Amino acid sequence: MHAIIVKQFGSADQLSFSSVPEVVPQSGEVVIEVEAAGVGLVDVLARKGFLGVTVPGFIPGVEVGGRIVAVGPNVDRNLEGTRVFAQGQRGYAQQFVASVNGLVPLPEGVSSEAAVALGVNALVAYFSLSRTSLATGERLLVRGASGGIGAMVAQLAVRHGAVVTAMTSLGMADRVAALGVQHVLRRGTDPEPAGPFDVIIDPVAGEEMLALVGTLAPNGRYLVNGAAAGFPSARISQALLQGFPKSPTYSLLSLDSVPLEQRVEAAKALFAEAALGELTAPIAKVLQLREAAEAHRMLEAGGVFGKLVLKP
Repeated sequence: MHAIIVKQFGSADQLSFSSVPEVVPQSGEVVIEVEAAGVGLVDVLARKGFLGVTVPGFIPGVEVGGRIVAVGPNVDRNLEGTRVFAQGQRGYAQQFVASVNGLVPLPEGVSSEAAVALGVNALVAYFSLSRTSLATGERLLVRGASGGIGAMVAQLAVRHGAVVTAMTSLGMADRVAALGVQHVLRRGTDPEPAGPFDVIIDPVAGEEMLALVGTLAPNGRYLVNGAAAGFPSARISQALLQGFPKSPTYSLLSLDSVPLEQRVEAAKALFAEAALGELTAPIAKVLQLREAAEAHRMLEAGGVFGKLVLKP
């Protein structure tokens, strides 16, 4: 079969379209014929060697949608032919091995492309809102609201009844406004957010997050769930201490820390909403698997609204 290999840590040029051995399911596993693989910042960070992978030569990609074509020992053969969403490793390939315990059946009306467009981004957004205990009527600031995670946070928060302020670029302002947010702040054009905000959810991080800590309301919560602009500043403790009388809370969220069964149940609920048309995830572009390097370049260049999807 064909897959994308990270030849060496570095630029998108290190992504190589290659032939690799066919996959074989072990006990408790299934083989999925991949119809769509999601492209996310996590893949870019892995390609650069920032996520604990110590040896190049791996296949990136953490989420796929497709159809089960084979099952391993101790797995119900009736699963063959089922359309599913799955998370794991080695997603940029024609076939994907997944644990049967992590499979999420796709309802009618939700394509494999739509599944990965929701997928990890929607799950990160869902658990970010849960972790911050965002309540109806609370004021939320979302950074990077045109990005995959940010757009899902904004959309879910609006449905939750929060008062949402979304930060984005000038060129993406209209698309972000269409998500239903109450306020859109255009970077470089509108004044910086003044707050107060009960919750800030930040998939961007970097040094600019420091100024936003001061906009938190008393008992405000700041959660970082991504690093589009680089990892969170090492000076975050100082910024939090300056607001000590307001008792701010700072936390990080990685989807890896959420138990598998919770992720599966949340994904089922999100896909059910999507099937009813109550939740959408825009797709920026669908590219062929051999175009993975171009997808990474597009993601790193910015200006992408919605999910980039690879189609093997």
